[in-house]
Amino acid sequence: MEKSEFRAVIKHLYLKGLTPKEIKAELDEVHGTSAPVFATVYNWVNEFKRGRTSTKDEHRSGRPVEVTTPEMIDKIHDMVLSDRRIKVREIVEATGISQGTVFSILHEKLGVKKISARWVPRLLSVENKRNRVVDSEAILALFRRNPDEFLRRYITVDETWIHYYTPETKEQSKQWVFEGERAPKKAKTVKSAGKVMATVFWDTRGIIYTDYLEKGKTITGEYYASLLHRLSEEIKEKRPHLKKKKILFHQDNARVHTCAVSMAKITELKFELLPHPPYSPDLAPSDFFLFPNLKKWLGGQRFTSNEMVIAQTNAYFEDLPKSYFLDGLKKLEKRLEKCIELKGDYVEK
Repeated sequence: MEKSEFRAVIKHLYLKGLTPKEIKAELDEVHGTSAPVFATVYNWVNEFKRGRTSTKDEHRSGRPVEVTTPEMIDKIHDMVLSDRRIKVREIVEATGISQGTVFSILHEKLGVKKISARWVPRLLSVENKRNRVVDSEAILALFRRNPDEFLRRYITVDETWIHYYTPETKEQSKQWVFEGERAPKKAKTVKSAGKVMATVFWDTRGIIYTDYLEKGKTITGEYYASLLHRLSEEIKEKRPHLKKKKILFHQDNARVHTCAVSMAKITELKFELLPHPPYSPDLAPSDFFLFPNLKKWLGGQRFTSNEMVIAQTNAYFEDLPKSYFLDGLKKLEKRLEKCIELKGDYVEK
């Protein structure tokens, strides 16, 4: 079909009350890839809304010298708001101005840029965001009452899988090359099937206790409660300054952590459980600090047994200076503040 024929169909469907998206769908169904792009449909629907009746091109004496008019800026603004994925090529086709001018309007006049969507653990609801703000405010209030005392009594826990082989990150695989040399290559690899579950309890002074569970076994409420009992024994031995202090215990909302038997054990041990909002790994020190650095260190290493995994992981933690753990937990304050500032949205860094 010719352009004028498509325009006539668009006009007909618009007069029937269809939206630009519905008109585009109708055209795609009948004409497939030969149908006009959405921006063209959108543009002509707006023309008909303004009272235009002709489907023919208006007579042009030539492109005006100045095309970056307020009207053109508003027109492109509306197109972007209508379709956030619209391509520059589609805008050029719909407006009849050059690609350079379109870029200028988008970046300089409208101040927009096209970026890829980022992955997040979950698309948070309004309630999720509100819970994150409330819990962040509660922990911050407790922290600011006496920061030193808070950090002295604070203990956190989380679990992670440690694989026999963890591929290098893109950053780790970088290497120097001289002029004329080809870029280095490496085969794509994935994490190994062999793995061990590590449950790590730690504070500002370092690792208090780590439990390892082999693949094929799962952590139950009873098992986790036994780990909490073991933790209390380790605290008496390794953290004597906490003997008469109430532990500020921080864990996430995994079912095994919040089941009745686990909560009963926490109450029995007289730990003060800090709030943690659902779907919030960005507010858990193990997830945003301890484990990412461990996985980066493991990148490229190969193990052949659970014993090797455990030995190397323990060696990694033992070689870290005490200040490392304190610095990591101090980051929690800034993350809580940022969460509140973002009104409950995810904190990236």
